[in-house]
Amino acid sequence: MDWKTDWGLRGRMAFTMFLLFALYVVFVGVLTEFFFAGNLLLPVIMLGGFAIAQYFFSDKLALRSMGAREVTADEHPDLHRRIERLSQQADLPKPTVAVADTQVPNAFATGRNKKNATVAVTTGLLRSLDEDELDGVLAHELAHVKNRDVMVMTIASFLSTIAFFIVRWGWLFSGDNRQGAPVIVAILVSILVWIISFLLIRALSRYREYTADRGAALITGNPGALASALMTIDGRMDRVPKEDLREEAEMNAFFIIPIRAGFVGKIASTHPSTENRVERLRELEREMETA
Repeated sequence: MDWKTDWGLRGRMAFTMFLLFALYVVFVGVLTEFFFAGNLLLPVIMLGGFAIAQYFFSDKLALRSMGAREVTADEHPDLHRRIERLSQQADLPKPTVAVADTQVPNAFATGRNKKNATVAVTTGLLRSLDEDELDGVLAHELAHVKNRDVMVMTIASFLSTIAFFIVRWGWLFSGDNRQGAPVIVAILVSILVWIISFLLIRALSRYREYTADRGAALITGNPGALASALMTIDGRMDRVPKEDLREEAEMNAFFIIPIRAGFVGKIASTHPSTENRVERLRELEREMETA
């Protein structure tokens, strides 16, 4: 099967980004009016600077938050060979390879574009999967890179990050009698912006996982291997210490399997259920066998 442009994914990305942009315009207007006393230049400079920093440094921050470090071919020769081979099959430049020393069996991709991508895996993942399953997971992450998912999700999450900081720190200024009411208005709008952007990003994230699963199947020609890997990883999550799960929870949007840490983790899932993903991969496997 040939790699084909997923117009469903592109359409959803475009629609989501349009809604987020409209939300961004309203958000800047409210901040200008109530938080910066009508001075449009200040919020534009502040938000623009934050956006540029997030775009260029989000990959390093993601790796640092996971405790992942870049590894050489001498340290992990097999992992490097696999990623190099799969990158060639996906028609991608070989990404940087990183490893996180944690019992959580997972993987994620980061980086602002195809030439600056990093694929990271955990030591727990390397110990959990067989060769075909590991290829399936690595191909899934490369499919994210090929679809530019990391860049899109980083940009999409920018607005909710700003809103979160305003909600968190805005109360410090609300005690000032001169600034109290305007700041409270900005905080309330920020809460609304955060909720809307949160739901939009989650919806987009769940769809992109299906697309990356299909991309992995096309890269490896083996949908069943990825399906097996998903079931293996999902089954091992219950045996990972809760301390490790809490440390990794913030990276859910980038993981191949989300961490369902309690009730909030379930209702805010960035991924479809493993059962649904496996079912789709099995259907794709039958399709490829009869093609």
